[in-house]
Amino acid sequence: MAKYFNTTGVCRPSKHYMVNLDRRLAEIRRMIDRQYYFVINRGRQYGKTTTLAALKDFLQQDFIVASLDFQFLTGAAFENEQTFSTAFARCFTLALRRIPEAKGEALDRIKKCAEDKNCSMAELFEELSEFCASAPKPVILLIDEVDSASNNQVFLDFLALLRGYYLQREEYPTFQSVILAGVYDIRNLKQKIRPDSEHKHNSPWNIAAAFDVNMDLEADGIAGMLAEYEADHHTGMDVGRMAELLYEDTSGYPFLVSRLCQLLDEQVPGSAEFPDRQAAWSREGLLAAEKILLMEKNTLFDSLINKLTDYPKLRDLLYSMLFRGERVVYNSHNDVIQLASMFGFVKNVNGALSIANRIFETVLYNLFLSEEEVSNQTFTTAMADRNQFIRDGFLDMELLLKKFVLHWNDLYHSADEKFIEENGRKFFLLYLKPVINGVGNYYIEARTRDQGRTDVIVDYRGRQYIIEIKIWRGDEYNRRGEAQLASYLESYHAQKGYMLSFNFNKKKEPGVKEISCGGKVIFEAMV
Repeated sequence: MAKYFNTTGVCRPSKHYMVNLDRRLAEIRRMIDRQYYFVINRGRQYGKTTTLAALKDFLQQDFIVASLDFQFLTGAAFENEQTFSTAFARCFTLALRRIPEAKGEALDRIKKCAEDKNCSMAELFEELSEFCASAPKPVILLIDEVDSASNNQVFLDFLALLRGYYLQREEYPTFQSVILAGVYDIRNLKQKIRPDSEHKHNSPWNIAAAFDVNMDLEADGIAGMLAEYEADHHTGMDVGRMAELLYEDTSGYPFLVSRLCQLLDEQVPGSAEFPDRQAAWSREGLLAAEKILLMEKNTLFDSLINKLTDYPKLRDLLYSMLFRGERVVYNSHNDVIQLASMFGFVKNVNGALSIANRIFETVLYNLFLSEEEVSNQTFTTAMADRNQFIRDGFLDMELLLKKFVLHWNDLYHSADEKFIEENGRKFFLLYLKPVINGVGNYYIEARTRDQGRTDVIVDYRGRQYIIEIKIWRGDEYNRRGEAQLASYLESYHAQKGYMLSFNFNKKKEPGVKEISCGGKVIFEAMV
């Protein structure tokens, strides 16, 4: 069967186009050689299960690998230590059933634990220790989907025993390494089970080594995957450039990379604009794939959005970053920042928080904006105006900015400074969104977003429009902004850019003008 891009379940190199994981596996192997216990916690669909499956194959020559999945344990298994012990023993022996070296009396006694409803956790660990002592190779324990054990004290007792044997390993043989995988890290599991401060900060898993292995898909790895695809399909794509574009828009989030490739292969080709794969595998084709992705309902986006409902403070943090341009310093001890990082919303960039990737940023913008679309006058006005902004199939950005200035001054001419700072960017996006919806994309350039300045990049039918949105801080600040925008236009190989300034000065003269700066044309609008 021909290979394909996979976004459901484990990716296998024999079946699927995927990034080579050898470098990642070698880094994990170094941790195992040092007998580390650790947790692989990343956001949903970040390749954790695929990594564990590949790791099992990678290690099997030198280790006995017991690979378990807690999804196979029902709620009844966590009712008490006896039910957990029998369920764990059953899963453990099943995981080893096809490993020739995994045999002997010690394993037979673990099988008996699986049949003994009165088997205690202490008894189970005694037998696991005997198995590790008698095994011909060091034993590795992998457990996927440890989230299934959240909110459960029995699981914490299990971790405590793993910790105890780890600390006494010279006297009581135990696993060479234990690797747990899931979205939640163990500290957060602890918070969910015992919220009191004493237990919150005294996890039974404080033996865990930091897991700093990069799980992102790098551009060179994506290029390797695309090269294999290109060898099969001969699209004529620029493999290196497509890999860079995919990385720029996803920051290497594995599901997003695979899903966009899947769309480029299966859904984008066949339209009037992209009749075949040759046409689809291009920058324009990628934009079409992103439009499909942003409009679809998938488990990753659903999971992200549900977290905003579950954690209101997380929602407030992200809203402030997006619409108020607030700079948030990364602090690993801040619970809200930890949640945002753990779920994959943000990343630490030079000590400050940044939204993890352009796709997530657009999903969040679309969500927050959609909640205000029905009642917001700016959006309603844009809906009525939207057809006049399309000329010969392309976006007339100058007219759009002129109209926005008029409507803003009609609707919000008496707004105070705080209102403008908190809502100016949002209202412009509310005006822009219905105009480009269904045809164009937009994203916010993270490198320039702060409290004073934001650059919006609009892609519409293959043309890019760079718009700087900023708060007016005086003539000198404005001249610096013009120079910055001209320099930014150069990096985008664009001749013309746009500037929208929100001015608090009561004596301001709202309107539009066109200037030349640094050899570039800048169309400025002021409200």
